[in-house]
Amino acid sequence: MHSRRINKNQHRKLWDEDLLLSQEKRKRRRRITILTAAVLFSFFIIFIQLLSLTVLKSERLQQKAEKQYKKVVTQIPQRGTIWDREMRELAVNVEKDSLYAAPSQIKNPHVLSKELAPIIKVSAKSLASKISADSRKDFIWVARKIDEDAALKVNALKKTYKLNEIGLVTETKRYYPKGYLASHILGYTNIDNKGLEGLELAYDRYMRGEKKKLSVIKDAKGDVLSEGEEGVMPGDSLILTIDEGLQHIVEREVDGAMQKWKASGAVAIMMNPLTGEILAMANRPAYDLNLPSTTDTSYRRNRAITDFYEPGSTFKAIVAGGALQKGVVSPEERFDVSKGFISVGGGRPIRDAHKHEVLSFKECVQKSSNVCFVQVGMRLGEEGFYDYIKKFGFGAKTGIDLPGEVSGYLRSPKHWSGRSLASISIGQEIGVTPLQILRAYSAIANGGNLMKPYVVSEVISPSGDIVKKFSPTVDRRVIAEETAKTLRDLFKTVVEEGGTAQQASIKGNLVAGKTGTAQMVDPKTGRYSPHDYVSSFVGFVPADNPKVALIVVIYKPRGATYGGVVAAPVFRSIIEHTLTYLNIPTEMDENYVILVSKSR
Repeated sequence: MHSRRINKNQHRKLWDEDLLLSQEKRKRRRRITILTAAVLFSFFIIFIQLLSLTVLKSERLQQKAEKQYKKVVTQIPQRGTIWDREMRELAVNVEKDSLYAAPSQIKNPHVLSKELAPIIKVSAKSLASKISADSRKDFIWVARKIDEDAALKVNALKKTYKLNEIGLVTETKRYYPKGYLASHILGYTNIDNKGLEGLELAYDRYMRGEKKKLSVIKDAKGDVLSEGEEGVMPGDSLILTIDEGLQHIVEREVDGAMQKWKASGAVAIMMNPLTGEILAMANRPAYDLNLPSTTDTSYRRNRAITDFYEPGSTFKAIVAGGALQKGVVSPEERFDVSKGFISVGGGRPIRDAHKHEVLSFKECVQKSSNVCFVQVGMRLGEEGFYDYIKKFGFGAKTGIDLPGEVSGYLRSPKHWSGRSLASISIGQEIGVTPLQILRAYSAIANGGNLMKPYVVSEVISPSGDIVKKFSPTVDRRVIAEETAKTLRDLFKTVVEEGGTAQQASIKGNLVAGKTGTAQMVDPKTGRYSPHDYVSSFVGFVPADNPKVALIVVIYKPRGATYGGVVAAPVFRSIIEHTLTYLNIPTEMDENYVILVSKSR
């Protein structure tokens, strides 16, 4: 009985143990199931996140990552070089460092600005304001194309304070090695190397090249790892008709005239009359091409083509050319100018500067008789004279490849007064540019062809191929060759004894040309000024085989006014040095070849 009770107790104990074991197993399996489900669910969440990051959000996250370690800077490509006709450099490029910053990474712009401002020579306050205003940006320019000393100081500052929020990028800057020389021809560019004046503007589409992007790769510390470039395409280069040596001669002599006569301005242009090539062009005042913003804007005007003036007696060549071509006058025909004046259309009579008696037309040219030329102009008549004025290129642009050219001032005959024909015959009531006058005289020099003036002879690609080539262009024939020869003979007398420009004569070489002395209009009163004149001389040499044509215009000279006194000596000095520079013999020989006319 006792034994049976023990077995029963043992059996219950074993059953209870089995029950506990079974419950423990069930709990363990439940925990394993829950843990497995949790792990699988976690993997599922991670998979979904990975799927979202690698597929759905990959592009946006990649851009965000690149934004942190990669900066893309658009840079201006290297601009084409400008050479003179002998391949001497007039405009080149130099490498300069530009300072940039990442405002979004700058914690204290005021502290950084105090360190940077003295280096780049700006106020700390303005620099801090600029950084703060762009605080969300990852890139801004702080200072473009700084000098070498500033760049060294920036690098030292970066190294000392471990600054990763600022950096330097190399760019190219336009540089003009001759400074003031040919400033009105070359022009200049802005900070982005875009042409603003002169040839830099006129040929900007050739010289600017294609923009490039610079990728700056940084590590987690902000240190630059590498730089890569895309789309690099340098600009084309220019070869000019300008000769640096002749340009220097012209500018030097014009500077001397400005100083001697205390003039307000001056222009001198040298042209090959056979081709239309501009060999030199000078304006005063001038400016330093490397510092254009430091000069008055009026200094940057190319007065040779942008400003017109009343030419005075230099315009008498047009009257003479038209009258000889039409056959209404001959060189030996005599004119009675003994009164010294002529009355036309009411108002004040037109007078000669000096009193004469009876003069041949040849002597009228030599003495520059206003009374004679008024009579000759009347023989041409309004329509006839107007036609020759237009034929010689006045009232229209010459078409030179420089920006800013004006047409001058020329009214049609229907708007002329009863006095206009007489006034225009002596170079009043008409506005011309110095280049227009020079081109007209070049037509007389070359036998009657009006040439299109030009400054660029070739556009050259970076590989040296010719992109564009310019050749002499005849716009039209204005007078017969025989008429041109007669005019050349007439204008040779102007520099001979008894002429108005004896100071333009050159020993060993015959000169043909004409003086001009014209009153300027006072802008305050609208009347001719009693004090302000334009003194000029235009001519060509050798007179019988013309190769060089030159005009000199001096504005508001003080101490003298006549073109034969003020401008003619400048012409002579320029031509004398030019003949020496070009090795032209003093005794003319029909078989010699002038250097300036030969092809490059």
